[in-house]
Amino acid sequence: MKKRDLEDWELAECTALKNAVDAYNAGKPRAERLSQGKIADALGMNQGSVSSYLNGVNALNARVAGVIAGLIKVPVESFSPRLAKEISEMAAPIAVENQRGSGGLAVAEQTGTYGGAAAKVMEMLSKHGKNLTDSAQQRLLQAVSETLTEVKSGNVIPGNFSRSARVQDGDILIPQYDVRASMGHGQVPADYVEFVRNVVVNGLQLEKLGLEYTSPANLSIITGWGQSMAGTIDDKDPVIVDRGVTEFNGDGVYVLTWDGMLYIKRLQKADANHFDMISDNEKHKDRVVGVDDVTIHARVLYVWKGQKL
Repeated sequence: MKKRDLEDWELAECTALKNAVDAYNAGKPRAERLSQGKIADALGMNQGSVSSYLNGVNALNARVAGVIAGLIKVPVESFSPRLAKEISEMAAPIAVENQRGSGGLAVAEQTGTYGGAAAKVMEMLSKHGKNLTDSAQQRLLQAVSETLTEVKSGNVIPGNFSRSARVQDGDILIPQYDVRASMGHGQVPADYVEFVRNVVVNGLQLEKLGLEYTSPANLSIITGWGQSMAGTIDDKDPVIVDRGVTEFNGDGVYVLTWDGMLYIKRLQKADANHFDMISDNEKHKDRVVGVDDVTIHARVLYVWKGQKL
């Protein structure tokens, strides 16, 4: 039977998780990176199945989301508010302890019996956790436990700020774009801090704004920085970008790397071999740069203050 094509919001979740894994691995020696093989061992599945989840062939489920989130030390909510909510709603009260001496994990019930997605995650860890170091096991369990605690206590704010964290029909989940992961050996601004993580927006409203993008799965959100684009993008403005654009496709504002540094700049074609790299703030100098010296990571589509680019 042919597998169904994933919905756009399901693809966005897979992409956001893959970006988070890439960010975790960025800059680490090969031996310390979290490979798909290591993830497969932790999940008790083959590497091909892991690839299917990360590359948008199979939709994420609570078990896969919880385990990978623990391995890369991020909350499930950061890439899937839907699954974070599911884990919170379905989980029975649990207590987790690391049983030293036996060389493995012990998952202890506080009251009642195991139930729901989180319980399945914990039961799986007790069977397959032997493939991880003790410290990795403990961090994984702590991450899953903290996700449950924070969602239950209300400390996690859903991306849409007003409705259920579950993505509704017609909505699009726009995940955070970890610009650090995209930089390779380059440098991000020293004062760069993400202001907005993930948001859920109405797809129809995006169409009304007239935004053109390669795919909803390629939409991400980052936080602007500095003063060079002031007036268009001010410091700490949330910005929606299209990661499907990695080449110059006409005059516009792009997220790019030049001379080992990350920029948000307006690009225009100067000639066949050069760009005009323009700062909208007149106090900052424009530059002529070589086309081959610029790496384009995304095109900026929209500034959250309501300004279309």
